[in-house]
Amino acid sequence: MAAIDTPFPVTRPRYTGILEWVTTVDHKRIGALYLWTTFFFFVTGGLLALALRAQLATPDGQILNAEAYNAAFTMHGTTMIFLFVVPVWTGFANYIIPLQIGARDMAFPKLNALSYWLLLSGGIILYSALLVGPPASGWTSYVPLSTLPYSPSHGQDLWLLSLTVLGFSSIFGALNMIVTIFALRAPGMTFSRITLFTWSVLVTSFLLVLAIPFLTVAGVLLLFDRLAGLSFFATSEGSDPLLWQFLFWFFGHPEVYIMVLPGFGVVSEILPVFSRKPIFGYKMIAYSSVAIGFLSFSVFVHHMFVAGVDETLQVFFMISTMLIAVPTGVKIFSWLGTIWHGSLRFKTPMLFALGFIATFTIGGISGVFLGAVPEDVQLSDTYYVVAHIHYVLFGGAVMTVFAAMYYWIPKMSGRMLNERLGQINFLTIFVAMNLTFFPQHELGIEGMPRRIFHYPQSPEWGTLNLISTIGAFLIAVGVAIFLWNFFTSVILGKGKPAGDDPWEADTLEWATTSPPPVYNFPRIPVVHSARPLKEDQPHT
Repeated sequence: MAAIDTPFPVTRPRYTGILEWVTTVDHKRIGALYLWTTFFFFVTGGLLALALRAQLATPDGQILNAEAYNAAFTMHGTTMIFLFVVPVWTGFANYIIPLQIGARDMAFPKLNALSYWLLLSGGIILYSALLVGPPASGWTSYVPLSTLPYSPSHGQDLWLLSLTVLGFSSIFGALNMIVTIFALRAPGMTFSRITLFTWSVLVTSFLLVLAIPFLTVAGVLLLFDRLAGLSFFATSEGSDPLLWQFLFWFFGHPEVYIMVLPGFGVVSEILPVFSRKPIFGYKMIAYSSVAIGFLSFSVFVHHMFVAGVDETLQVFFMISTMLIAVPTGVKIFSWLGTIWHGSLRFKTPMLFALGFIATFTIGGISGVFLGAVPEDVQLSDTYYVVAHIHYVLFGGAVMTVFAAMYYWIPKMSGRMLNERLGQINFLTIFVAMNLTFFPQHELGIEGMPRRIFHYPQSPEWGTLNLISTIGAFLIAVGVAIFLWNFFTSVILGKGKPAGDDPWEADTLEWATTSPPPVYNFPRIPVVHSARPLKEDQPHT
């Protein structure tokens, strides 16, 4: 692999200690700040989930009353989506993408720092709602539940303000990422040679720029209703009762792919490394990501089949929902083709990647059922929908987040995580995830509504709910195992030294030291294939 000798001016940092982190514009440090912050919110949202599941473990639980349950449910959903799953991928992208494309930093380092501090500010604003009365209208904040006088608490105002701030954080970060990928690629790195993780982040960034403004505008208009007495969403003044839903879900369904597309990219990086063979169908995976991006804007009404939408629209969006399953299926078959006849190494990142394929496939199949109008009418607002979304987001996004952690932490820290603990970690989370959410399919089929805090009228649901609650606490055990593994291996420094390329991978982030220096590469690399560390081997 050739290189261009362009010296990087290394200067001593202006500050040291905490101030060095607070004032940093280095993409790696900002990526680390994203990861630390989002994982903190992941644990916070997880504790809220445990409270919800503890309440539902028995038919007439007394842990939370109705108001507290609704507030915990609202904060849990908002935290997991807006403060964990979306920005955690921004953290990985910040750290990894410049390394993978042979750049020395993001295109706009100061804007990158601003994006992070807006994320942290949005989280603080959201949780400050606990001081004035937390919002309790659900993470979708449907009107009129989120309008006055139905939701008088200022916590709802802070919810809307926090999502506005988080929206600007995502938009700024996405624009920065798009420019970085287009403008700062190493010489020779064409779009047919960038990594599939880079492809997935690029598509995700476009989705963020196009989708987030709809939620931001809707939130600002609702704030005007609540604080200035306007009537954008006041049905009593003639507003369309479906206006909020249309604006929210036009953002909301692309948001699903914003949360899972980077995970697809992670799996596309891990499988060839641990199968010891090139990715099968590189172009098919890349183009299917683009197809998913386009189609994601054409399926959002399937969230509204029971909201009185015209039947012609229902048929169109049912067909488009079935259609979007095709490019996702292309990815799954490409991944299976990659591991077929491969020399498989079942290291922890590989285990999480394989576990993802299984769990996400279940979530995808249940989504196809929900995309059919007759089926959706029967199962809407039941625990079947809860099971589906968690198989997609936990089985899809969270499983791949753990895969990415085990895969890239050695590069970030210079230390390997404990492999035995990692395998136990995977087994615990995989079993717990299915134990938690699979019974909820049956609960939904039996008619258990979602968003209820007790069910004494149907005590026969108690056994499945108890199993689900046990699984949720077992997930917490799995997260604790990961935290212990990270603490002992990285923080205490007991992990084995990683070396530059511990997985024998073939992408550019492994061509520099672990952890990388501030300038990433002493000389800018020149690449001639999609596998720059193995350019003597053909790419298929």
